[in-house]
Amino acid sequence: MRVRFDDSLRTVLAADTSTAFGARAAYRQLVDLVGRGRVPADGPILARLATLRPEVPVEMRAAVARGLALVDPPVDLVRFLADDVAEVASATLRGVQLSPEGWEWLMPHLGPVGRSVLRRRADLPPSAQRALESFGSTDFALGYDTPPAVADAPKAPTLQPGPTAFQPVGDVAAAVMARTAKATEAEPERFEIADLVNRIAAYQRDRHAPAPDASATPADAVAAFRFETDASGTIRWIDSAPRGAVIGITLDHAAVAMPCVDGIAAGAFRKRAAFADARLVVAGTSPLGGDWRISGVPVFDAARGHFTGYRGAARRPRVEEDAVRARPRDRAPGVEGLRRLVHELRTPTNAIAGFSELIEQELLGPVEPEYRDRAATIRRHVGGLIGAIDDLDTAARIESAALDLREETVAVGALLQRVGGELAPFAARRGTTIDLRVPSDLAWSVDAPASERLVSRLLASMVAVAQPHERLPVTAEQGGGKLAGIAITLPRALAGRDEADLLAMDDEQAGQDEGAPLLGIGFALRLARHLASELGGRLSFASDRLTLALPAASTRAMETACTHAP
Repeated sequence: MRVRFDDSLRTVLAADTSTAFGARAAYRQLVDLVGRGRVPADGPILARLATLRPEVPVEMRAAVARGLALVDPPVDLVRFLADDVAEVASATLRGVQLSPEGWEWLMPHLGPVGRSVLRRRADLPPSAQRALESFGSTDFALGYDTPPAVADAPKAPTLQPGPTAFQPVGDVAAAVMARTAKATEAEPERFEIADLVNRIAAYQRDRHAPAPDASATPADAVAAFRFETDASGTIRWIDSAPRGAVIGITLDHAAVAMPCVDGIAAGAFRKRAAFADARLVVAGTSPLGGDWRISGVPVFDAARGHFTGYRGAARRPRVEEDAVRARPRDRAPGVEGLRRLVHELRTPTNAIAGFSELIEQELLGPVEPEYRDRAATIRRHVGGLIGAIDDLDTAARIESAALDLREETVAVGALLQRVGGELAPFAARRGTTIDLRVPSDLAWSVDAPASERLVSRLLASMVAVAQPHERLPVTAEQGGGKLAGIAITLPRALAGRDEADLLAMDDEQAGQDEGAPLLGIGFALRLARHLASELGGRLSFASDRLTLALPAASTRAMETACTHAP
């Protein structure tokens, strides 16, 4: 077989990886080259990736792994990425496409975490499904830590004796599993970045309101309840109404023809073990009807030691946990093409940034001063282009419901200090001061990388239009309900404009400065508003300020974060 020589591999391998930037760039480029079939996934290449892996943050490795959903990677590369930490393995296996033979070869090399991800996919070939089933119950013998919500639940009334056999109320609808359709195999259309921006704006302007979701729960639906079972696993008590919708449901799959709970709860019941976030489906249209996530702990008689039942709590599933509610939106015709184009742009742009840095720092040999200055200018401009590519990627992921968000506690004060430090050189050139007045105990319960990008885009947009000697105060703001917010005072150039005027801005002059949004202030604000909505919050505009409100972290979560902080 004839193999065409590709000097891109030699270029990547020759790059300096002694710095954090160089190691990360080389890792992303090697995975991209192997994933697209331009470089074989042989031993030396995988060994090189294994050497670079400790220098690359987990978040970046997970982002690289998610990009494989857009290509047809070799199975050896998939195995390498699946042999990483749980976050990277999950990001790899959630969307990657392999042949039936590839799945059969890969399955024995995966751990329980990887196989659990594949069990949630509905698009695997039958042979891969049979391979998963062959592992049996060994994948479910996992350790358990008592969930705080269950451990701290108030003690419920004592169970009353009753019959040991009870049929569940009504028939239970089968769980519906949905997955994003495979991206089209057609070659992406090539067009300029200005066309990309125009197409996104046109889609935002012309799209229709989404149709109501028939699977949504009633407006008066109950959000949570506590329950108790007897020794047979049948629910005998709950603290909510209507009780008849839930009382009688059993955790024992052997007792009913159509179970209402999944295998997690049923397996734990057989072992008399605790369980967390198992699925429960309650039939009917009552306030308790629909999907639930339940957690429970076994209860034993203090005097005789025999098993008496379970005590637990139930909650509604979050958006990312519910396959029915998390159905992807109807995609615009250009969204998948945009994501593919972003994927193709990122690799050469990172390579340009890396080589300009090599020239600027004279890592490949002496360079004349004027060429070093030109390399520094290229590096600064490419940095802005990388930011614009990431913004386009984020916008495309929002439109296709492909954002991978993880809920964690984020200290707002520390986040603002970090973002403010990154923007300090840009603010100094503009003669602007970012005045941070946020208390240290303010915290959000959101995805950390997404919230940092959101705050960075907002502050960069404000600094880009601020005038010399202008101060931009950032203060804490009561978000209302379960939200906590920050308020950013608008620069004088934006003060007095309404929301529609701000979102329609197209300030090209502001985007020319290093650190400013390359795609314009209006695009950055629109992206920030949509990203805030995806995080469960909102971005609101007033005549003199804008307010970002995101889900607040509980005091207990803050204490836990502080306790486990290094």
